[in-house]
Amino acid sequence: MADKTEPSGDHTTGEGAMVSDTTGQQTSQEPPRQPGGPGPGHRPAGGILMGRPFGVPVYVGPSWFLIAALITWLFGRQLADVLPDLGFTRYLIAFCFAVAFYGSVLIHELAHTLVALRYRLGVRRIQLQFFGGVSEIEKEAETPGREFWLAFVGPLLSLAIGGICWLLTDLVRFDTVPGVLLAGLTVANLVVAVFNLLPGLPLDGGRMLRAVVWGVTGRPMTGTVAAAWSGRVLALVVLFGLPLYGDAQHGGRPGTGESLLNTSLAAFLAVVIWSGAGTAVRNARLKEALPRLGVRDLSRRAVQVTADTPLAEALRRAREAQAGAVVISDGHGDPIALVKEAAVLQVPEHRRPWVAAGSLARTLEPGLRLAVDLDGEHLLAALRANPASEYLVVNPDGGVYGVLAVADVERRLSAVLTRR
Repeated sequence: MADKTEPSGDHTTGEGAMVSDTTGQQTSQEPPRQPGGPGPGHRPAGGILMGRPFGVPVYVGPSWFLIAALITWLFGRQLADVLPDLGFTRYLIAFCFAVAFYGSVLIHELAHTLVALRYRLGVRRIQLQFFGGVSEIEKEAETPGREFWLAFVGPLLSLAIGGICWLLTDLVRFDTVPGVLLAGLTVANLVVAVFNLLPGLPLDGGRMLRAVVWGVTGRPMTGTVAAAWSGRVLALVVLFGLPLYGDAQHGGRPGTGESLLNTSLAAFLAVVIWSGAGTAVRNARLKEALPRLGVRDLSRRAVQVTADTPLAEALRRAREAQAGAVVISDGHGDPIALVKEAAVLQVPEHRRPWVAAGSLARTLEPGLRLAVDLDGEHLLAALRANPASEYLVVNPDGGVYGVLAVADVERRLSAVLTRR
């Protein structure tokens, strides 16, 4: 937790303090995103809203149509060998297979969702896309046991669906449309289950490995790092191993269409796994750093001036006080607005004696006042609820403590993300 003692004489001024930086770029208006979740400027998931099972919206992303077309083409070619009398109708059946396959992917994701809701972790949305499905769970599991079960239930459902389809194949002939569809769904779901059980983040097997290491060491960060590095090794194995395996199984040669398809698929999967492993480590570092992210430590010292004070004079007072922010007060000394650093940087120095500080300020709304003892996830929640570039920080008695600039929060989080 952040130290709650009153500083002896200096608040953080930061690299972007308006009294010293006259050439800097405009600071971001968007507070940093919470680990594992979108920030206030995050747009809703793209695609088509298909429904809200259990109250969770399900979207089909634009990339799904690309993979659906690819599955339709590949499965349709295979149907020509098994059921040659279908003609071009085989592509309609192949498209039905693509829809049914993604229906089973949705069941896989709903399994994660139901467990997450059972543990009260919250689920923002489910999105079906090129790589399959993604369940956006708002919080992490509190124990390694819950983490393991949350990850394992998805592949378990895929295995169950594959097993049911396999059992149903005994009721139909293989050389019929139902037989071919059931056989295809059996293989597809088994592949999904086995692939997701591979021990590397961001796959379910990686989360299971993370839970095991977490349970053994008692440190979730250690589990995340171990599973992330396992995921990176797995990405390299997929990148080089999948094309070689495909060529060996089907007699493909480098340069042929089938070989190029295997290579492209392997490269795509490797990039997804590698980047997902890196994202998991960054999110874990953010979560680990959150308890140390406090308003008191990040606040800039502020000076108070009236709205008609020339900007040059306001900045002079700030420099003398070694302050990094300017607060506009009324005639009684009560704060009413915050001078925006971005607006100050846009005023040429020779114009500053003729510009009133109040003309560059944003009126203080209730959401722009932060308690000095705010920290961690509560701080990020406050920033997301009321997006701004600066916030007034107040003491428990309502007095002005300083100003929190979002640029300083972003720099602190960036330092955490870039740390090796």
